[in-house]
Amino acid sequence: MVLKSMKISTVMKCVQGSPCSLHLNIKGTLSLDENVRGLEICSFSLDTQQSQCINVRFTRKKSKMLNGKKVQVQFNCIEVNVAQHIYVTMKTVPHYCEVKLSQQYYVEDCRNSDVGKYIPACSAGKLAYNLDRARKMVTVNVSNFPRDQDYNVRLCHKWFTCEDAGAFAVIKGKESFKSVSLKYSQLLPCLCIEGWLALPDARRVQLCPFENDTQVLWDNIVYNPSTQTLAWEPACPVLVMVNLCRFTKSNDHCEDIEKSFKNSSEKVKYSRVDTHPRLCMKFTTKRGSWIKCPFAHGEFPAWKMRTAAVAEQIQVFFTSQTKAQFSVLVCNRTQMASCESLGMHHSVSVGDPVSITMSQEMCGSTICIQGWRTDVDYSVPLQICDTFCGFHGQSYSDGNPPKAMTHRMKNVESLH
Repeated sequence: MVLKSMKISTVMKCVQGSPCSLHLNIKGTLSLDENVRGLEICSFSLDTQQSQCINVRFTRKKSKMLNGKKVQVQFNCIEVNVAQHIYVTMKTVPHYCEVKLSQQYYVEDCRNSDVGKYIPACSAGKLAYNLDRARKMVTVNVSNFPRDQDYNVRLCHKWFTCEDAGAFAVIKGKESFKSVSLKYSQLLPCLCIEGWLALPDARRVQLCPFENDTQVLWDNIVYNPSTQTLAWEPACPVLVMVNLCRFTKSNDHCEDIEKSFKNSSEKVKYSRVDTHPRLCMKFTTKRGSWIKCPFAHGEFPAWKMRTAAVAEQIQVFFTSQTKAQFSVLVCNRTQMASCESLGMHHSVSVGDPVSITMSQEMCGSTICIQGWRTDVDYSVPLQICDTFCGFHGQSYSDGNPPKAMTHRMKNVESLH
């Protein structure tokens, strides 16, 4: 075999007045043949897809003189970058089929003490910042980098990689003022400042100062009225447990809704959701819990329930701006969190009242009329308690309570 071996290492070239650079040091051993006129060594960067080749020629006289003897050839002219992945090949000139050596090689990165100290691309710089919330501006100050080199600064959103957030600037090496102002659209916990020298494959440094400001993430809730879908999508990667809950009358507790828990770092969707003001979304992370109520401000149609006492019956009315189906029952609220059914369910549509017969024994402070939507998957039950039923023996021809009795109607309470 003509080509015997190939060894690769990295050497550093430093010339006074110029920055140091890295080069491949390639040593090849071959058994010289008088027909071999030289060697060709090529390097191909698997990172940049760029290649470069060097040829070394042997004189005919040397080939004859050293015919059959082992010869060592050394190359150190191929410049490379920090942490580059290189594929090196060595061939004879002229090239003979199957006469080739090849090897993959990884150039040292900035963790190497000499590379990190002397190669400019490893001088990532040091970042500091000032925040102007009123103007939505971040002023970045850069230090500890070669003063004659240009320096790139940008804002990015950190997912698996740091994705461009739009703001980008270059600090010119010749400028004495090493700071730049970048505008942001939203102060997200994944918003980072990234800086690096304007050199190929330069090491980058990141500063992510807003990681604990997660509260803004919970605002990204969207409701689609046509599909009755409630959705939340994180603007930044976050490990969170999401569930629906319903606020109690006192607004001091949001009771979790069963079978609504979703553990996801991606988009969360709930189909067929009731747009009641007390139906909310709860977000729980290792830092705590946050509750957002997207229907609390009256922007979406809500339904109401009211009752009126007529003779020995309670009439229940539902009003809603949209078509809806409801179910009603009488229950005994034994605890704050439960109301035990005392009879059968009554189905009713919007605008169609339902009458419930109430005996004297069923009247009391813990007896409630409970109603909820049945045409959705997630609803908020409403209760009207301390039901008034003292109109025995009275009847009304139109089936409606007289105007004088409107003061008897109770305000609607949410569950609890």
